[in-house]
Amino acid sequence: MLKCPDHVTVVVTNVEESLKFFRILGFELELTDVISGDKISRYLQVDKTEADHLTLVLKDSDPRFEIQLLHYRNPIVISDPSIFSLARPGYNHLCFTVDNMEETLIELRKNGIHTRSDIVEYQKRKLVYIEGPEFITIELAEWL
Repeated sequence: MLKCPDHVTVVVTNVEESLKFFRILGFELELTDVISGDKISRYLQVDKTEADHLTLVLKDSDPRFEIQLLHYRNPIVISDPSIFSLARPGYNHLCFTVDNMEETLIELRKNGIHTRSDIVEYQKRKLVYIEGPEFITIELAEWL
């Protein structure tokens, strides 16, 4: 049935800040498009959709994995700080594996990315949350 993740779509209000964040994590911009029209509006179930759609591809990922940034021109959306809380229903965070947690965090911190938590060892992994724009939470995991 299911095989592997294909992409995750993130709705953003600040395209440049989000693009910068995901580039630091190793994603490359592959495609920029504007989506609109009745077909898209019906599919997204959002009336009169018009949005910038950016496809970012994780370098050297096998299988391929994308983050798709969706910036609505219509309707206007507002960033919601309540999604920063991990104690809420719905999608919580996205996790990526890394080879070396400490080295990865040194590089991310050099680029202004902050951790949300201390590193914890749990279920044969080192884990840490990092904070992205739009209150996005990314988890990093190093298998031990």
